[in-house]
Amino acid sequence: MKQLLMIGLFALLAVSCKSTSATTTKLDRTSQSAIKGNWMITSVSYPGQSAIAVNSFGIADSQCFVNSNWKFVSNNNKGNMELTKAGCAAFASPITWFINKDGQFVLKVLSAGEKAKRVRDGYVLGVANQSETSFQLIDKIDVGGKMTDVVYQFQKVN
Repeated sequence: MKQLLMIGLFALLAVSCKSTSATTTKLDRTSQSAIKGNWMITSVSYPGQSAIAVNSFGIADSQCFVNSNWKFVSNNNKGNMELTKAGCAAFASPITWFINKDGQFVLKVLSAGEKAKRVRDGYVLGVANQSETSFQLIDKIDVGGKMTDVVYQFQKVN
């Protein structure tokens, strides 16, 4: 009887201590609907820091994302992104994305024809200052042992 009670106690403890990841929380459909459409990144900044070199999303230097085009489709959480800045390598890719109830933007960059469920790596960014015509995605990176924000400013494109 004691063993059964101990097993039950450990099972309850394991379930109650279970962490929730950004991908297992509920979706914020209102925020997602507000982001649907075509957007452009108008600036990338590092508040409180001078210029630093950041390789964004494992693709290119963060400044190469300025003037990049993004399309977000909210009903199926798909879209695409395209880097076109002069002096930077051209890049285009389909993406999957969603915003969870914690205000986290979850992004996966896909290769052509690749299914999102096959991609194990993704990015979790904060969403801030969301309006009908603009919003920010905020990535947190480690710069010399100090957490630093990388702010991607999006502007709606007609």
